[in-house]
Parts: sequence; C-alpha cells; structure tokens
Amino acid sequence: MSYSDEDYTRLQKAGKRHLWMHFSRHGSYDDAHDIPIITKGDGMYVWDAKGRKYLDGLAGLFVVQAGHGRQELAEAAAKQAAELSFFPIWTFAHPNAIELAERIASYAPGDLNRVFFTTGGGEAVETAWKAAKQYFKLTGKPLKTKVISRQIAYHGTPHGALSITGIPALKQMFEPLVPSTVHVPNTNFYRAPEHGDNLDDFSIWAADQIEHAILAEGPDTVAAVFLEPVQNAGGCFPPPPGYFQRVREICDRHDVLLVSDEVICAFGRLGEMFGATRYDYVPDMITCAKGLTSGYSPLGAMIATDRVMEPFLQGDNSFAHGYTFGGHPVSTAVAMANLDIFEREKLNENVRNNEGAFRATLEKLLDLDIVGDVRGDGFFYGIELVKDKATKETFDDDESERLLRGFLSKALFENGLYCRADDRGDPVIQLSPPIIAEQSHFDEMESILRSVLTEAQGHL
Repeated sequence: MSYSDEDYTRLQKAGKRHLWMHFSRHGSYDDAHDIPIITKGDGMYVWDAKGRKYLDGLAGLFVVQAGHGRQELAEAAAKQAAELSFFPIWTFAHPNAIELAERIASYAPGDLNRVFFTTGGGEAVETAWKAAKQYFKLTGKPLKTKVISRQIAYHGTPHGALSITGIPALKQMFEPLVPSTVHVPNTNFYRAPEHGDNLDDFSIWAADQIEHAILAEGPDTVAAVFLEPVQNAGGCFPPPPGYFQRVREICDRHDVLLVSDEVICAFGRLGEMFGATRYDYVPDMITCAKGLTSGYSPLGAMIATDRVMEPFLQGDNSFAHGYTFGGHPVSTAVAMANLDIFEREKLNENVRNNEGAFRATLEKLLDLDIVGDVRGDGFFYGIELVKDKATKETFDDDESERLLRGFLSKALFENGLYCRADDRGDPVIQLSPPIIAEQSHFDEMESILRSVLTEAQGHL
C-alpha cells in the first residue's frame, strides 16, 4: 500500500526519532535521505510506502522461501492464536511443537531425531555450542569446550555465536567475547591461487586445516566444528567435492561434534530440506531458522542426533537452557503450514529444476569487466566484484565503500531490485530469491544487475 504525503512524512519523522534499526548507519538518514519503508509483499515482489515495486532478490533476508502474501500462512497463525496463543515448552508441551519436531526429524539425515526449538538462528547456534559443552561434561570429557569455525563465516550475534563468527569487524566493538574459538580457512576456491585449478587438491587442503587446528589446540579440548553447507559471508562459498566427507572423518577421528549451521541453507535454499542432504553428510547437530516458517513467524531450531541427546536422558540430568518463545504455538503452526506448501507445490523440486537456469543467467554477467566470479548453488549466489579481472585484484577499503554503499546499494534498489551488496570479505552482490522464482525473475535480476554494474564500471 502507498501512503499519503502527510502519513509518509509522519512515518519518516517517527522512524528517524524512535526506531533503532539493525546493522544500520543511522547517520545516513537525515532530512535529505529517507528510510526505505516496505509496506506490502506479494509473491516475488515488495512495495514501499510510495507505492514503488521491487523484485525481492534476497527473500527478505534469505527467509521468505514460499514468497510474500501467502494467505494460508496468515490464516494458520490466526487460527492457532485463537485456540492457544502461548504456552512455554518448559517441562510442558503442546501438540504443534510435538508434531513439528517429528516432521523436522523425518526430513533430517541420519538419526538427527531430537529438536530443540528457539526463536531464531543465533539462538540455535548458541544452543548447539552449549549442548556440545554439556554433552562432553556428561560423558566424562570436561575439557572439550572449544569450537572451530571458518574465516569470514557469520554465525550470529549473541556472544557465543558472535565468538564463533569469523568476521573481526563485527566483533571488535563487543570484545571480550567468549574464549576458545579458532578460525580456519574457508572454501573460497576463487581466492586460492596456490591450488591452481585443482579443486580436488583444494578440497583436501581446506578440510585438513580443520584437523591441523584440532591437533594444535589439543583434541581433548575441542568440542565442535561449526560449518555452513554453503558459507554465506564473503559471497557464497560452496564446498568442493569430498570436503564434508573428509571433515566428517576428521571429526570422528578426534571425537569432535560436527555442527551444520543451516540457518540460511535449510528448507529449500539448496533444493533440499537440509544442505547436509544436498552434500551427502550427516552432522551431529543442525542449526536452522529463517525458511522454516518462510519468515511469517519467528522460529529456529537445533536438531541433534540420538547420540548427543542420550546423556541428557539419564537420571536427573537436564539441559538448563531455553527461550520463552522457543517452539511458540503460533510459530510452530505457521511452520507446519509452510512445510505443507513445500510439499504440495514441490518447492524443493522447483529449485533443483531451475538452479541451472539461474546460474546460467547470472553467468551472463561474467562478460562485464567488474564481475570476477559467480558462485553458489541452488537459489543462493554471490557475484564477486573486482578491480582487475585478469589479476583478480580487489578494491581497497575506500573503493569498496564508495562502490557498495556509495553507489550499488542505492542504485540497485532504485532500479527495482532488492538484494545485498556486502564486503564482509571481498566485495560481492548476494542473491537469494524466494524459491518460487522462475526464468522471468532470473532475467529481471540479470537485466537490472547488468545496467547498474555497467554504470558502476563507468564510475570506477
């Protein structure tokens, strides 16, 4: 819906005065620069308060898998709220939490049968680390507390999850963080010149960095390895062939739990309910959120194997951890309805059937001098931008600032595409549309990107 000039002005004034937005430079919003206010969504598109239409190339924030405006999901929330609006799952339970846990376990690989609900992804990561620590205390290995994760990887903002995160710039204002985290190289093959074109050698090298870190810290001190199936921050780093199989062997060899952080990658983003299924490995825990409800209500989960749960079933042991709104009746009802849509409309199949076309459409942009690499899987891609295509020279910090925040973010939005220009690693544009997308949407994204990136080359 669009607002009158009077109401629009009122919203802008109230927003600038009272709303503390997340990850936002509030100094950018002055009398001459308005806050973008999104008021409506339908299918693949959203509209702002002025009535302008945008293609949602990021599914909100890697979230709205089933698309915007699904009346079925809104009705599921309203129906449940009228029957039981809230009850905690602390000692008690309610039918939705039980049935959704059973359904999630049926999708998960291996014997990941135990589902601990949270309200979001950062909480799920926090839960997994705490569960790993207590698991080893209960099984007689109390020194196993440390976590290994990858450089530039993002795992959330709570203090534990932020400690696992491998992006120094996000962490420095909140130090000291939780100790005992170690970061190893990621799977960015584009930036691995020492391995040339041999992806198999790179896969072995990247996985072995995890074992080197375990041995350096001492296997008796390492509790878990946290890895995303496709690493988001830095611009979509898929795993090279055999990577996760080798990591699984390393973790088993040193009795270290493997946590698959699938807050983004689960529920269709890669064409499967879980990324671990896509890449054929069975972790000890999975963290998930976002696409579980397609964003229509907040919900996350940590899923654990029977082995991890087993010591918590003994005697008077308990996991002294939880969240007031974890497993909320309304959110779990929405999740069940969302998963019904997945199955009825075959959304995972849509991704698998169209991911090749999506990749091919985006790869057309490789004819632009500013585009160095197009990478990803499923409906989850990063486009890395470079200063020199032949040498892969990237932009310095000032150039990246001018390119991404000074031009690209605004220009892409003004041209009708909501996506993400990010420089937590090298400068990239990230694309992660609702998984209902089809060729016409891919073409629209490519056309807008081509126009704006061509203009960006002129500026540079």
